[in-house]
Amino acid sequence: ICLSANGNDNKKFKGDDKMDGAPSRVLHIRKLPGEVTETEVIALGLPFGKVTNILMLKGKNQAFLELATEEAAITMVNYYSAVTPHLRNQPIYIQYSNHKELKTDNTLNQRAQAVLQAVTAVQATNAPISGTTVSESAVTPAQSPVLRIIIDNMYYPVTLDVLHQIFSKFGAVLKIITFTKNNQFQALLQYGDPVNAQQAKLALDGQNIYNACCTLRIDFSKLVNLNVKYNNDKSRDYTRPDLPSGDGQPALDPAIAAAFAKETSLLAVPGALSPLAIPNAAAAAAAAAAGRVGMPGVSAGGNTVLLVSNLNEEMVTPQSLFTLFGVYGDVQRVKILYNKKDSALIQMADGNQSQLAMSHLNGQKMYGKIIRVTLSKHQTVQLPREGLDDQGLTKDFGNSPLHRFKKPGSKNFQNIFPPSATLHLSNIPPSVAEEDLRTLFANTGGTVKAFKFFQDHKMALLQMSTVEEAIQALIDLHNYNLGENHHLRVSFSKSTI
Repeated sequence: ICLSANGNDNKKFKGDDKMDGAPSRVLHIRKLPGEVTETEVIALGLPFGKVTNILMLKGKNQAFLELATEEAAITMVNYYSAVTPHLRNQPIYIQYSNHKELKTDNTLNQRAQAVLQAVTAVQATNAPISGTTVSESAVTPAQSPVLRIIIDNMYYPVTLDVLHQIFSKFGAVLKIITFTKNNQFQALLQYGDPVNAQQAKLALDGQNIYNACCTLRIDFSKLVNLNVKYNNDKSRDYTRPDLPSGDGQPALDPAIAAAFAKETSLLAVPGALSPLAIPNAAAAAAAAAAGRVGMPGVSAGGNTVLLVSNLNEEMVTPQSLFTLFGVYGDVQRVKILYNKKDSALIQMADGNQSQLAMSHLNGQKMYGKIIRVTLSKHQTVQLPREGLDDQGLTKDFGNSPLHRFKKPGSKNFQNIFPPSATLHLSNIPPSVAEEDLRTLFANTGGTVKAFKFFQDHKMALLQMSTVEEAIQALIDLHNYNLGENHHLRVSFSKSTI
């Protein structure tokens, strides 16, 4: 059958919405958005194999797409019957055509042929061709709709919402799971369509989320489908809002999140956002934390109070929480709940610090128990009334000399890392030897695996055998008096020895 591009072939398809009909390597695609290009239609087929021809019926918002094999076409139809394909955010419909191949009228179809050639060339060489209209949108066959994302130089928290916002530009994000592995923040992110994953990888791999930090490293995952059990700040399945949040923790109240994002996106942050320019609360707060810009009002918008639960109530004290959470921000007040002593409220100096502490400490082990950290609905931590003794459960640390982030632009901002087994020690007096420090740290109940002085002997790296032991050692020994008016400073390190 010779087809012409005026769409007279269209009669048989009226009302034929189902993907039935005998399999054919020619697919009939309907309900295309008006301004859609050949390249976008071809891209639908690429993950499944070579595309050999295309015919666009422009006035009818339809197209025919021919794949090299019937097998590829069957795979494509089966995939898109499970996952509705979208172009430009509109659902489209795909079914087998009655044609076994496309014999197109070449004069009408020259442009489509050029596009096909360009795309096929890109597919063959895997390198974009310059000088064709296609190079921006041509895609190579994608392996999987799931990307694995590693974030390097993570000086500010990168939340699940920030990832969702960045990656949504390339298609609907279905699921995200975040986790820390080898002391690195990583995420798995699933699109509905491998093409979106391919485009996002091409566009974002190697980009910085914020100025000069939080660099995205992106590959395809071997997984093709993610199984998300809980919707919370670590994982989310956007197709199933009904999932529980796990551990009895409420997910961040969407109203609060929306209010926060709205409030801060109005603040222009000059020079602090990078190429990805996220008009987003987290970015603005992160920039403020870096001491680059003074931002009135962010701390009011961001929740400064954290709720920490599943604490070891025999062991925990306001002081130990102050020391651990103080790694990620200046803790103002701590209140262990009187009638629920395995939970505490911690008030940080600003919303970014509470995000930072939450993203790094939720799920870590403290005194043998995995702690849960979420944003509290409280705006401040109340101190007990005058003359009322609450058994030392509430403490005000507002004027503590131990705050790490008081000075704007302090180099401590550059040394914020997730909890790790290796600790960075500084302010060591000349008289203290390696043996003294090894003994001191072994006394916190863990095993010292390795030790290394820096050249000047004022600083050292010390590795415990687990992250939990390192957390314990930091709580016990940060600000420990080593004599000669030297108080030891302990931080988590990103290095290993």
